[in-house]
Amino acid sequence: MSGTSLDGIDVAIIDITGSGFKAKINVLTSHSVPYPRQIREALLAVSNTSTQTGDISRLNFLLGELYVEALEETAERAQIPLNTIKLIGCHGQTIFHEGQGAQYLGKKVASTFQIGESSVISERTGIDVISNFRERDVAAGGKGAPLVPYLDYLLIRHRGRGRVAVNIGGIANLTAIPPNTSTDRVIAFDTGPGNMVIDQLVSRITQGGQTYDRDGAIAASGQVDPKLLAKLLRDKYFRAKPPKTAGREQYGAEFVTKLLDTELSSEDLIATATALTAESIALGVRNFITPEMRVDEVFVSGGGTHNPTLMRMLAKAMNPIPVKESSEVGLDVDAKEAIAFAVMAYETAHQRPSNVPMATGARRSVVLGKLTPNGGSNGSSNGTTAMNGVAHKVKAGRPAKVTRARVAPKAKAAAR
Repeated sequence: MSGTSLDGIDVAIIDITGSGFKAKINVLTSHSVPYPRQIREALLAVSNTSTQTGDISRLNFLLGELYVEALEETAERAQIPLNTIKLIGCHGQTIFHEGQGAQYLGKKVASTFQIGESSVISERTGIDVISNFRERDVAAGGKGAPLVPYLDYLLIRHRGRGRVAVNIGGIANLTAIPPNTSTDRVIAFDTGPGNMVIDQLVSRITQGGQTYDRDGAIAASGQVDPKLLAKLLRDKYFRAKPPKTAGREQYGAEFVTKLLDTELSSEDLIATATALTAESIALGVRNFITPEMRVDEVFVSGGGTHNPTLMRMLAKAMNPIPVKESSEVGLDVDAKEAIAFAVMAYETAHQRPSNVPMATGARRSVVLGKLTPNGGSNGSSNGTTAMNGVAHKVKAGRPAKVTRARVAPKAKAAAR
């Protein structure tokens, strides 16, 4: 899994038993491999911009090789034999996403584009690969995002408590799950920028010396500008009703350039961008969730959890609703999205749908992803699965549960 923050490759190796929303998930290990600076810059150069098709093609194949290396490194750190891995789920790297659709050559076209060649991954590993998850949801009339609500419902739902799962990656998204409910009442959408605007500001202000605000230190040293924040929060995206999706198309280079044109100091600008993330998440909850359901607690995952300044701002904005990390319900804050695409690959391998139409706006539930058959050196999926990872034989269904296995000391989550 490579997110919109473009910070690296997240890998989770898991076992799954059971099926559907009664599956049991055992996280064997998770790990993140940062992108080399040149790779990150190359990806930014082809993301939502005019570029050369040759660059996209070369990056597509190169990322396939990097994904294999990341999987091998993760498995080796955890002392997990690669030949025990039965299926790989690969989201790839999004370089364009326009789920809403736009007029193009006389037609309204919605589209999404992820790179990271699955044929390379399968050929190098000899393992079946499920990739290209978002396209089918878009084809079914959905926005192609968010897809993580499937995992949120599987692991975070509660009989007596209304819960909201928030993931702060490049873009922030939420999944609201009323107590004791089906997926038909789940509400999910992208709330707006997560780390994306903050990271771009830091990178451009430091001329690439830093790529993110480590520990939220820069934001903590500045002051939020209330006038600029209020102006940013008046953007029509925050008022648009879900389902809706955001990306670098809204919060990329053009958006950041406008912020840099203000007269604020670097510290105040980054503090204000950090507040934008926190306040837009809270605004999404107030506008679209609390009118529909009781919210007892919010669980946060993603790279944003490592920014104490952002988390303090979010807790203040959400008060009196308690804000907690997803680790409190057994879901590693750094591995959530990698685990999600593992689970979706597992469902696809068994011909079961894993989009949530209430979240994406799709006309119906559909089986996501495309299969690239194994290269012949490691067997086939044979009723098993993993996300860049390992799983064993499917057993009878059990209530949804996630556990984390004991692994070698060096095997740990390290994603931002």
